Amino acid sequence: MALRILHYSDVENAYDAPERIGRLAGVIDERRDAETLLAGAGDNTAPGVLSLVSDGRQALDFFDAVDPDVDTFGNHDFDHGYDALRSVVDDSPQTWVAANVELDGRRFAADAGAEPWTIVERGSHDIGVVGVTTPTTPSITPTASDLTVTDPVPAVADAAAALRDRAVDYVVALAHMADDERIAAECDVDAVLGGHTHTERTARVGGAVLTRPAANGESLYEIEFGGGEPTVTRHAVAEAPIDDEVAAALRERKVAADLETTVDAVERPVERTHETAFRGESRIGNFVADAYRWASAADVGLQNSGGIRAGEPLEGDVTVADLISVVPFEEPIVVAEVTGAELRSICRQASGSTVELGEPEWWHAHVSGAEIVWDGADAALEGVRVDGESVDPDATYTVATSEYLLGTDHEFPALEPHHRVDTLDIQYDVLVEYARERGVDPEIEGRIRRLGLDSGPREASIDADAAPASDGGAAETPGSGTPSLADDE
Repeated sequence: MALRILHYSDVENAYDAPERIGRLAGVIDERRDAETLLAGAGDNTAPGVLSLVSDGRQALDFFDAVDPDVDTFGNHDFDHGYDALRSVVDDSPQTWVAANVELDGRRFAADAGAEPWTIVERGSHDIGVVGVTTPTTPSITPTASDLTVTDPVPAVADAAAALRDRAVDYVVALAHMADDERIAAECDVDAVLGGHTHTERTARVGGAVLTRPAANGESLYEIEFGGGEPTVTRHAVAEAPIDDEVAAALRERKVAADLETTVDAVERPVERTHETAFRGESRIGNFVADAYRWASAADVGLQNSGGIRAGEPLEGDVTVADLISVVPFEEPIVVAEVTGAELRSICRQASGSTVELGEPEWWHAHVSGAEIVWDGADAALEGVRVDGESVDPDATYTVATSEYLLGTDHEFPALEPHHRVDTLDIQYDVLVEYARERGVDPEIEGRIRRLGLDSGPREASIDADAAPASDGGAAETPGSGTPSLADDE
């Protein structure tokens, strides 16, 4: 008999759309049989609106219904703290596997049942499964800063050797990390089920099959072993039947949390896809950055692109839940005081050609109160204006942004903790209050112009005094080429 593996990952805010999570449960039920291994690859409890109000326990409605075999930890699974995640591990039906995550010198959540690897029997097959998490987790997830996350490749290699010694039929790695190709290339595994990076992928590296589904419960991958070369099939969740019990359970949670209060009626839908967030100026990015500047009276509002979560457009009656879902993180807005030279460095670091996250053509910043011109052909900052005036390198400017950006060196490293001069409300609360006061109807205003990359004619620069390369900006070299959307907040 053939072995079937069903792979989902980065379910994240699908719980906030009861129909979608109901369809994910429905397609799993359609495709599963006694020879099937059901596996998640992390970030299946957070982030999201319901995740915020239930500390990730909304995922138990889905887990109890589909009864997964295995899952591993993603960086966002730690969003609500160690105890909250241990509670989910303890109460969920699957075995959690994490071979490279430790806290205080011990394997994380071992007391709740987590293992470095496990063996699952399905029909006539023994499947060894090991899980690993991105080593960047402590630096990109503030609530996980005390974790020790070791190099995942040796962790998988050691586990695979131990599993082969036990004569398993297949070894499967759950890899919540951007460079999961390393595991396929360097470890004795049959499949690498990826997560963390929000671009779908199927590939063959060495002798291993690699899959990565879409985020937010939009697709499910099926791998079949037996009778020759393995096959991979993608299932679109939007076309699946709805598991009514799962959908109803999530609807009840939303009602109980009082998240359905309407804040504004929106006539022109505001798109919020990953492509929208990372292509440059967008209406959703302008809305968020405007809210930060409105709440703080800062010179500039700044939102990182990865912090804007993909979801349904804001349209019709927009609720509190809709706005929380745009930036569903318990991070306050902070005001940073920077020099003009530092502000130029921050603007330079918005280009994907200067950071290791994502693709070189991506853009990582949305701004309010500022205009930026970037020459994509030359990978150079051509000009920055604040309130219509060219930035003075020696002047002082205030920037309102998420506290997250002061604590990470993965994005905008020119922003540092010592720049903080004020702390305001939680970022999604600011969005709600701004929408109540000003409404939700942002415009595209030419705040970000990327010459040679955006459509339309090439435009003249705002000013000609481009800052020297030594002013603290990141090195202007191409990024890794591996998109890492989930990693950005």
